[in-house]
Amino acid sequence: MDSLAVNKAHWDERAPAHAASPDYGFDRFISDPDFLSAVVRFDQPRLGPISGLRGVHLQCHIGTDTLSLARLGAEMTGLDFSPAALAEARRLATEAGAEIPFHEADVYDAVDVLGAESFDLVYTGVGALCWLPSVSRWAQVVTSLLRPGGRLFIREGHPMLWGLDEDASPPYPRYPYFEHAEPLVFSGEETYVATDTKLSQKSHSWNHSIGEIITALLHNGLRLTQFVEHDSVPWCAIPGQMTRDPATEEWRLTEEPSRIACTYTLQAVKE
Repeated sequence: MDSLAVNKAHWDERAPAHAASPDYGFDRFISDPDFLSAVVRFDQPRLGPISGLRGVHLQCHIGTDTLSLARLGAEMTGLDFSPAALAEARRLATEAGAEIPFHEADVYDAVDVLGAESFDLVYTGVGALCWLPSVSRWAQVVTSLLRPGGRLFIREGHPMLWGLDEDASPPYPRYPYFEHAEPLVFSGEETYVATDTKLSQKSHSWNHSIGEIITALLHNGLRLTQFVEHDSVPWCAIPGQMTRDPATEEWRLTEEPSRIACTYTLQAVKE
């Protein structure tokens, strides 16, 4: 089955449940004009001032991080391939009083839709690259979207984490660490946020090693300016073995969190 169609159905099904979940905080965004997503609050120390930058959020899902970046002063655009997710993103922006254009397209088609060298900032949040079969193609898109001097900011799940079978006891490296041709196929009724909705759609995903990601960016004309690994992740990625930090709303291993890198932040600049 076509992986793009499988994953679009996967995210179309999840979008309304995610928008209704208290974990995404739609009500907070609408009632409090200063409210930011936990993901963007975590990113802020490394993101730095972005006021006045023209930015695009690739694979923006339901737009909470996109709106948060706009509230920090960037002129944001969102792009996602799920019409259901974009419907929720547009509703959130409207009800929050923000003017953010959202475009429906596969991330590999972003340059055709948005234009080459149109942005000062390309932002990608946690849980994006795993849905893409080729990290090299993604890096080409990023470079093409950026103006000279523009930068990429990505915080992403670490391939160490993506390689674990989180349901095993104890979890162990079951899935590929390096990029692979055939997708991993998953199914299940639950998602990563609180919801009573039972889900049915399968998903296709791929892992990409840290070396493959960095090499792809370097080969496509970007200069690496920051790479930081974190022992935390925004959701309970290993059920029953992680504890939530109420200050950051991040989850880390309850015992010896230094055993695994859960996420990383990477920044790169187009020369």
